[in-house]
Amino acid sequence: MKRGAFWLLLALAGCAAPQAPMQSSPETRPASRSDIRAQVHTDLAANYYLREQYAVSLQELTAALKVDSGYAPAYNMLGLVHGALREDARAEENFRRALERSPQYSEAHNNFGLFLCQRKRMKEARERFESALNNPLYASPEKALSNAGACSLEQGDLDAAEMYYKRATLRAPNHASAQLGLAEVNYRQGRWLAARVMLRQLTEQSEVGAQALWLGVRIERRLGDREAEANYGAQLRRRFPVSMQTQWLITGQYDEMGGLL
Repeated sequence: MKRGAFWLLLALAGCAAPQAPMQSSPETRPASRSDIRAQVHTDLAANYYLREQYAVSLQELTAALKVDSGYAPAYNMLGLVHGALREDARAEENFRRALERSPQYSEAHNNFGLFLCQRKRMKEARERFESALNNPLYASPEKALSNAGACSLEQGDLDAAEMYYKRATLRAPNHASAQLGLAEVNYRQGRWLAARVMLRQLTEQSEVGAQALWLGVRIERRLGDREAEANYGAQLRRRFPVSMQTQWLITGQYDEMGGLL
């Protein structure tokens, strides 16, 4: 059984529209005029990053660090941008700079963990996610929990993946990537009815992506509901005609799982 590509923009799992990466934390909130100017440039960089306008994002981050050379969120964003450009050494260097300047900066720990997991450095990645979670002031722990779940899933550790996803849904019951992750875990463990229930709950509350629709195809195929399988397949073809999941559908590669990272 082959594993699919494991890519995810900040643990959204292709469900909702991406939002700008959170840059501030209790340790990194602006305290002075220069800090505010650095934050403005960094927030602009985050938006350009989401549009894949990496050159402009780097320009804004250069401006942010010119205002405040120690501004941790700017280094965090540099890690994300260089990671997207596959400049791994520079990405890692900047994530570490962010954490040197703000050791409890949970978003940087989370983003660094996702970066490491995508590069198959699983043990280090999970350590970063745990570091993010150790901060009691972390505003969105469900993100790190969901990323840790996806990393465990990629590693083939279904028990750990389920534990992390359940912790994420306890924190945020409607967290789309954690719900999708739990549905995937249930599917891989042969609990197809449970997987169906989880996926239907997700599709009722938010617009889902290609990964969720592909999971729907596979679940209904296992359960023998050809009408529901065809419905998921039709949505996948119509909405995501060039996705790898659609190609797997067209070629009948139903063992392709596709990842959540």
